[in-house]
Amino acid sequence: MAINLDRSLFVLEYLAARPEGQPLATIADELCIPRSACHRLLTDLVRCGWVRQMREYGDYALTTKLAALGLNYLSGSGIVDIAQPLIDRMAELSGELVRLAILDGERLTFVAKAQGARGGLRYDPDTGTDVRLSCSSAGHAWLSTLPEDQALQIVARQGFGSREQFGPNAPLTVKELAQILQDTRQRGFSMINEMFAPGMTAMGAPIQRPGEAAIGVVTIAGPLIRLTEARMQQLGPALMAMAAELALASTSSPIFIRHRAAGDAAAKATPPVLT
Repeated sequence: MAINLDRSLFVLEYLAARPEGQPLATIADELCIPRSACHRLLTDLVRCGWVRQMREYGDYALTTKLAALGLNYLSGSGIVDIAQPLIDRMAELSGELVRLAILDGERLTFVAKAQGARGGLRYDPDTGTDVRLSCSSAGHAWLSTLPEDQALQIVARQGFGSREQFGPNAPLTVKELAQILQDTRQRGFSMINEMFAPGMTAMGAPIQRPGEAAIGVVTIAGPLIRLTEARMQQLGPALMAMAAELALASTSSPIFIRHRAAGDAAAKATPPVLT
C-alpha cells in the first residue's frame, strides 16, 4: 500500500511538470516503475479524476483537479489576499518579476507572483515550483536566517545544484555557500548573479518577525542586462521593507501562523552549535 501511494505521488509530480502529457512507457521508464504496475496506477488515477488519457491508447496528463485543490488551499489560507497587493506594488516599482515563496519544513515553494516587465526580456517561470536552495536567491535568503551548521545540513540533504543544470556561477562547495550566506546576513538580503540560470540575476528577503523563525521569502528576478548589481543594491531597502510588512500582515493568515509555529518549534529543537 505504501509503495503504491509513493508511486502515485511520484506520477502526479512527474505529470505536473509535463502539462502536455506523456505516454505510459515514458512515465514508467523515467520513474523506474514496471510498466504493468504503472498502468494500474494510471488507471486508478484516471478513475479518481486526477489524470486523464488524452485519447484511447494516448498520452496521460493531469486534470485540473490537482490545480483546483491547490488553489482552494491557497484561497483558504489567505496568503494571496495578504501578499498580492504588496507583490503587485513591488513589481511596479522594480519593473521585474516579484514572487512569494512560503516555507514548509525544509521546502520553499513559490505560490504567488507579479510581472513588472512590460516589454523586452522577461523572466517568468512557473509558480508552484520548489526552490533549489543552494543556488537561488530565495534559498540563500532563508538559509541566512538559520545557524550556519543547520543551513549547510539542509542543503546537503537536498543537494547542490550543478552548473550544467542551473547557472555557471552556482556554488558547488560548502565553503562557497558559507561565504554567500555570510554576505547575505551582513547585507540583509540575498543577491545572485547567474547562479540559478544563465543571464539571470535575482535577490530575496526573508519574511521574518524579530525573534521568530522565517515563514517565507520574497524575491525579485530579471535579466542580468537590466537587473544589475547596482540596481539590486538600490532595490534592497524596498524589498526588505516589503518583507517586514508581510511579516506583520501574516498574523491574519492561518497557514503563516502554522508555519511560524512549526519553524519556532524546529529552531528550539535544534541542538546548539558548540564552538
